[in-house]
Amino acid sequence: MKKIDRFIYPGTVRESIEGKRHYSVGNEKLPSVTTILSATQSEEKRASLARWKQRVGDKQADDIKNLAANRGSTMHKILEKHILGEGYQDLTELGQIATKMANLIVERGLSKVEGYYGTEVTVHYPGLYAGQTDLSGVFNGKDAIIDFKQSNKAKQREWIGDYFTQLAAYAMAHDYVYGTQIEHCVVMMSTPEPFYQEFILNGEELKKYKYDWLRRVDMYYNSK
Repeated sequence: MKKIDRFIYPGTVRESIEGKRHYSVGNEKLPSVTTILSATQSEEKRASLARWKQRVGDKQADDIKNLAANRGSTMHKILEKHILGEGYQDLTELGQIATKMANLIVERGLSKVEGYYGTEVTVHYPGLYAGQTDLSGVFNGKDAIIDFKQSNKAKQREWIGDYFTQLAAYAMAHDYVYGTQIEHCVVMMSTPEPFYQEFILNGEELKKYKYDWLRRVDMYYNSK
């Protein structure tokens, strides 16, 4: 994939403050987008997660979350190395599943990316927040923020509101610091079957999730 040298992104320095992920950018220590999203979850979502954990049991719930996290980390590493043209192999059972998932994203999703500005990109909004998006680049001819997601099963669009809010946050930070106008945010998702799904966020829907993100940031800082 072609690298486009248009933006200079800061290095990634993560640290934990009171058990929550933050990023050091310049002289600022900023809460991560995921930290803010977690802290401002709706009561409905918290209750839903609690019911699921009660239904399957604490141990199984932890096992499912850990397996998904490890598989997702491996899939992300394979995709990052592919984008950089370096290649990466994991021959464990989990690695082979993650490889199939990554390959499907390459075939069905990254084939539409004409070039990239950065991979594992740290973006920040001075004084408010920071985060790391998987890819910034040109998707179907437009500047885009792209995130790779793994899922245990196929998702419906209405289930992934937090993913959209996360991408809207990254787009706003990128626009503010680099003077861009990101019009497309893309979720490229794969399941272990493997099964590929792609969700594009733009137009009025993107504006809606930007407002949702600003509301969550306000909630977060007011709670402090």
